[in-house]
Amino acid sequence: MDPEVKKDEPKKKGPLGKIKEKVEDSEEQLAILSTFVRLGILVWSGGILTLAYIKLPPALGIPEQKLDPTFIASVFTGVLATFGVQTAKKGAGGTTASGGISKADMERLIEKASQTAPAQTIRIEQAPVVLRPDDTKKS
Repeated sequence: MDPEVKKDEPKKKGPLGKIKEKVEDSEEQLAILSTFVRLGILVWSGGILTLAYIKLPPALGIPEQKLDPTFIASVFTGVLATFGVQTAKKGAGGTTASGGISKADMERLIEKASQTAPAQTIRIEQAPVVLRPDDTKKS
């Protein structure tokens, strides 16, 4: 009798095993894991924010939650910022909704300030400082 030849069947790998197989560098693996964690937090905070602003039908039997969405909104915008998304919108006059001003407006303000007030303010952080006129005459 011939002994049966056992063939090695490839092990089924989970999603993490597949990622580990494709990306050998541990820093890249951590970057991918970091992205998935941030995406999870983004989906979670977006879901909580959505539930804070919609009214669920009574047929679901879920009681209405009274929560302050400020913290969740700050988490949401913080995670969006890690992906490079900014939430400020441009207004009608070139200003942003957050109160910022455009580059052209800033240049005009600097030019006017230099013409109208040719003085400089110096703030000194060390003490004591004595300011007095120089008594010596120039010859």
